[in-house]
Parts: sequence; C-alpha cells; structure tokens
Amino acid sequence: MADSTVLSVRIDTDVKKRFAKLAGSLKRSQSFLAAEAIEEFLAVQEWQIAGIEEALASAEAGKTIPHDEVGDWISSLGTGNERPLPKSA
Repeated sequence: MADSTVLSVRIDTDVKKRFAKLAGSLKRSQSFLAAEAIEEFLAVQEWQIAGIEEALASAEAGKTIPHDEVGDWISSLGTGNERPLPKSA
C-alpha cells in the first residue's frame, strides 16, 4: 500500500474479539485483514451496482422478456422437453 490513509470504524466488542482471533490464526495484522475485507466488499458492491445499472438501461431500451415466457421456460427445465431460452425483443 504505497498510498494509504487511516479509517476508523466502530464495531461490536464481540466482533473485534473474533477479528483479533482470526488475525492471530492467519498470522496477519488486523489492519491487513480489514483492508482486504473492505477491498472485497467494494469489489462485490461495485460489480452488483454495475449489473443493476446495465439491467436497468437494458429494460429502459425495451430489451425485456415477458414474465410468462420466462416462467414457461423455467417450468420446462429438467422435463426432457425443455423450451428454448426466451430472447428479448
């Protein structure tokens, strides 16, 4: 971390104890683990938000599939007579 800063957070006392125990077990500092956890959290949240924004833009552009078509396709899965994957308009 060439360029870093300090961030303070309040956490439950029991969570802090568990965190300290985990850091000891992994032979890593609590600071290292906290930074890794925040990085992972951000990556997942940013990925999810990007997916939601992409889906909303697609829906706004009219690229949707009617609910009943999706339901019929799902109902056919595993029946041996599966319907083709529905496509957006």
